[in-house]
Amino acid sequence: MQEVYSQSTVLQDRQQAAKVLRNTYALLAMTVLFSAITAGISMAIGMGRGVGIICSIAALGLIWFVLPRTANSGAGIGVVFAFTGLLGASLGPILNHYLQSAAGGQVVMQALGTTALIFFALSAYVLTTRKDFSFMGGFLFVGLIGALVCALGFIIAGFFGIHMPLASVALSGVIALIFSGFILYDTSRIVHGGETNYIMATTSLYLSILNLFTSLLHIFGFASDD
Repeated sequence: MQEVYSQSTVLQDRQQAAKVLRNTYALLAMTVLFSAITAGISMAIGMGRGVGIICSIAALGLIWFVLPRTANSGAGIGVVFAFTGLLGASLGPILNHYLQSAAGGQVVMQALGTTALIFFALSAYVLTTRKDFSFMGGFLFVGLIGALVCALGFIIAGFFGIHMPLASVALSGVIALIFSGFILYDTSRIVHGGETNYIMATTSLYLSILNLFTSLLHIFGFASDD
C-alpha cells in the first residue's frame, strides 16, 4: 500500500512539473516575442542609450520589488510582460549600434541564431536525460558575482580612458558560459520540482537568454572588427 502511494506521489509530482514546464515555455515564447516588438519600436524611433539604461533600471526595479509580491497572482503575468518589454526596448540602441556597420546584420543574426541553438540544445539535454543540475547553483552564483565585479571594473576604467577590448571579450565569453549554465540549472529545477512557479521560472530563463544573446553579440561584433 505504501509503495502504491509512493508511486502515485511521484506521478503527481511529474505531472505538476510537466504543467509548470508547459506554462513556462508558453509564457517565455510570448515574452520573447513581445520584447522583440519593443526592441523593434525602440530601434525605429532611434531611442538613445541613456533612455535604454533607464528602461533597464526600471525593469530591474520590477524584478526586485514588484515581481516577488505578484508572482503568485495573475498580476505577475503583467509584471513579466512589463519588465521584458522594458528590457527589449533597452536593446534597441545596442542593436542600432551594430546595424550601423557593414557586417552588423550578420553579427546580429549570428548572435540570435547561436543563442537559440544553445537554448534549445541545453533544454533538450535536460529534458531528455532528466539530469539534476542543482549542484551548479552555488558555482553559478559565485561566477555571476565575479563577472559583475569585473564588468564594473571595466566601466570604471572606461571613465578614465582605459579600454581593454580583449579582456572585455573574454568576460563576455565567461558570461555566456555562466548563463548557459543557468539555463541548465533553471530547466533542471523545473523538471525536478525545485521551481513550481512558472512566472518566476519564465523570468529566470528570459534573463539567461537575454544575457547570453548580448554576450554573443559582443563576441561576434569583436570578431567582425566592429
